[in-house]
Amino acid sequence: MASKRPVIVITSGEPAGVGPELCAALAQREWPVRIVVIGDQCLLAERCPGIAWQPYAASAEPVARALEVLHVPLATPAVAGQLDVSNARYVLQTLDCAISGCISGEFAAMVTAPVQKSVINDAGIPFSGHTEYLAEHTGTPRVVMMLAGQYGSELRPWMRVALASTHLALKDVPAFVSAEELEAVLRILHTDLRDKFGLATPRILVAGLNPHAGEGGHMGREEIDILNPVLERLRAEGMQLIGPLPADTLFTPRQLARGDAVLAMYHDQGLPVLKFATFGGGINITLGLPIIRTSVDHGTALDLAGSGRADPGSLFAAVDCALAMIATQP
Repeated sequence: MASKRPVIVITSGEPAGVGPELCAALAQREWPVRIVVIGDQCLLAERCPGIAWQPYAASAEPVARALEVLHVPLATPAVAGQLDVSNARYVLQTLDCAISGCISGEFAAMVTAPVQKSVINDAGIPFSGHTEYLAEHTGTPRVVMMLAGQYGSELRPWMRVALASTHLALKDVPAFVSAEELEAVLRILHTDLRDKFGLATPRILVAGLNPHAGEGGHMGREEIDILNPVLERLRAEGMQLIGPLPADTLFTPRQLARGDAVLAMYHDQGLPVLKFATFGGGINITLGLPIIRTSVDHGTALDLAGSGRADPGSLFAAVDCALAMIATQP
């Protein structure tokens, strides 16, 4: 008899990085869903001794204290800390398997361990990152990157920071953040905060593009010519949008308490603050997809691979977030 519990699938990431051992750390907790790791079973067993790995079968529940693994074979044996272009396609195969299972409904969500973009590109495969790859392979024309995490010594509510632009040179940002692009991003952010996070009327704090949000046009006119007209139009539809706000004072407790998420105009406007506040427990979420995808907010940590010292906190937080998002679905 097939299991009635939802299945969250975890891609184990770059085989030379910390991904495999982070996945093994999931055995430290009991989860209310089935956790299935996609990767090479021999690699996982070698890198994570003491963990029982059970081959995944949709029709059978896992045995106690075992992690399920959906086996995808490496092209060549992986050595901790040593990248090998031969395994670049293996990394993408794990992603393809997870995407396919999420689209079919076999998996309720996917959580991704870190990949090494450089080695995939060195193998001759154009690859900008998880976000772009997921968009292309789900046929999604526009997605939004949002990072999130709890912050402060008392773990205040989640700080969520979405991006109007992602991996662009700073000189290219003003031209990219057009009225059309900004409106599309805000619509996706609003919709997913409502439908995937259960916020009936999400409040979004919108950062200005320029210092002091343009200071009335004296430091740039983008706020006057682009941001304000878009915000006014969407407010008329009922969206709760606050801003444009000066980014240098936006990330204070008083301001953050006014909203459920922040929309930053570019990568290094919002993410340094979030990562300073939440690093080690922060996560990455792709909005706008027809599936649920969360991820760790750190890289492959090649220097830590195989040492047993990698911190699984971000992976645990990514799984917890996926659980919360699954709970909002009909």
